[in-house]
Amino acid sequence: MIPLVYDQINHWGKDDEFFLSLLKRLQVESIADLGCGTGRWTTHLVQCGYKITAIDPNEEAIEIARSKDNSESVEWIIGDSADLQTNTYDAVIMTANVAQVFLTDDSWKRVISDVFRSLKIGGHFIFDTRNPLVKVWEEWEKDKTPDLAKDRLSGDPLEIYTEYEGFEGDIYTFYEIVKNTKTDKVLVHEKMQLRFRNQEEFNESLKQIGFSKIKTYGDWEFKQANSENRSFIFHCVK
Repeated sequence: MIPLVYDQINHWGKDDEFFLSLLKRLQVESIADLGCGTGRWTTHLVQCGYKITAIDPNEEAIEIARSKDNSESVEWIIGDSADLQTNTYDAVIMTANVAQVFLTDDSWKRVISDVFRSLKIGGHFIFDTRNPLVKVWEEWEKDKTPDLAKDRLSGDPLEIYTEYEGFEGDIYTFYEIVKNTKTDKVLVHEKMQLRFRNQEEFNESLKQIGFSKIKTYGDWEFKQANSENRSFIFHCVK
């Protein structure tokens, strides 16, 4: 995630609607938005009246998020899953494929252990991830068109390019480059890595932590996931 341009190239979509609809069905009150980034989605939770704790390790992203909503409805935290309070939340949610940034088994286990600890009994853990069987990276690599944005401060036009390195094991590496097209200066050149775990790996890890009830939806519909779905949405209950 590049805070400088994130909100400009990630717009409200079917995934956002699905998450809000699921939360409404569950009738929760207190929510932890883990990996909240710039608060693009978190601010919609505010409008729905939830009590929110929003956590992200990126200081720049949290600063942008705070500028959108500095009310008592949200507690913005620069941190990670270790900052989740114990037995506190009705739901912990990770949107935008945040689950894929945890590259090692240990880091993933640490996150879901923290989430489990933080939930009230009967609380919900909800997150999405891409299905590796669909091989979405093949589409990414064919798209050579840069995304367009503007500098938040100067208003200068920006272009966002992606360079793809590919897989080592199940970890996919690529680079995001943000260039000011007015000055031709590269503002950001950042290495990104995602791990593509399969559905069985996620299920096994969640069961080991203690989640006994796990449901997986496919492609932003309230239907059981299958191998052809591009996205999996996991709903786990403590």
